Amino acid sequence: MAFNKVEICGINTSKLPVLTNEEKEQLFQRIKQGDSKARETYIKGNLRLVLSVIKRFSNSNENADDLFQIGCIGLMKAIDNFDTSLGVKFSTYAVPMIIGEIRRYLRDNNSIRVSRSLRDTAYKAIYARETYVKKNLREPTIMEIAEEIGIDKEDIVYALDAIQSPMSLFEPVYTEGGDTLYVMDQISDKKNKEENWVQDLALQDAIARLNPREKHIIELRFFEGRTQMEVAAEIGISQAQVSRLEKNALKAMRNYLAEE
Repeated sequence: MAFNKVEICGINTSKLPVLTNEEKEQLFQRIKQGDSKARETYIKGNLRLVLSVIKRFSNSNENADDLFQIGCIGLMKAIDNFDTSLGVKFSTYAVPMIIGEIRRYLRDNNSIRVSRSLRDTAYKAIYARETYVKKNLREPTIMEIAEEIGIDKEDIVYALDAIQSPMSLFEPVYTEGGDTLYVMDQISDKKNKEENWVQDLALQDAIARLNPREKHIIELRFFEGRTQMEVAAEIGISQAQVSRLEKNALKAMRNYLAEE
């Protein structure tokens, strides 16, 4: 066994075993036979997997040690339910289990209170999804989940939405070359159509002064309500470039209108 001398989240990983594939197979055979020491060794050998997962929740206000403990619960559930005959890597199966356990913990500790009935519906749907993925190795549709638990798909969607953590429109989601993309840049504006947005000739003149690419982006973004991602896909450039061109165009329009 090899060791990696790193300390993360108060865990000294220099003391954690790095298991080879052969060792993993041998340990799993012993685990299935009820060997508790083999199970403990396998858990320790996969704690780095938990540490890597909780990094995805770095924006959470929750204590990292708490998330680590919850992630370990997900890891243990994954070990207890993993079927080696499926031909899937353990990490491929365990990561969604660990993430699901942490998300469930964050939902339960959300400051926004959701009714018990909604939570029950959401948890039934989540459990049905996890069971379906384990059995079929693919994500189920909402309709398939609805048929499995006997609840209308509309009620499932509503319940799942209700337990999601709220996010600021100004939450950064991606940065490239110093240009930050925010949640609000990913949202379509279906109401802000041309007939509501263009109110006078001065604004039309400001748009007309833009170069063809900037004008096309403004039209797609504000007249047709497209997201930056949709615009990027249509004109064949990156979303960061769309964001940069959009900002430059809006700045030029504001400067023109200020001179009028």
